Amino acid sequence: MALSISLVLLLGIIVVILVRTGYQRIMPGIAVCLFGFFLASTGIAPTITSAMSSLTGWISSL
Repeated sequence: MALSISLVLLLGIIVVILVRTGYQRIMPGIAVCLFGFFLASTGIAPTITSAMSSLTGWISSL
């Protein structure tokens, strides 16, 4: 749980920086957020969560 909260916080900070610097516009950003929201309710969500857990475990072992 703590890992997903910190990952969401990190990604949120990155999105804010991208919007403020002009590399990301608001409307495409909203579309991407909605895509992620709806993707989380599909059957592939557990696979994505498992892959992210595996990736973060691999990174922390380095």
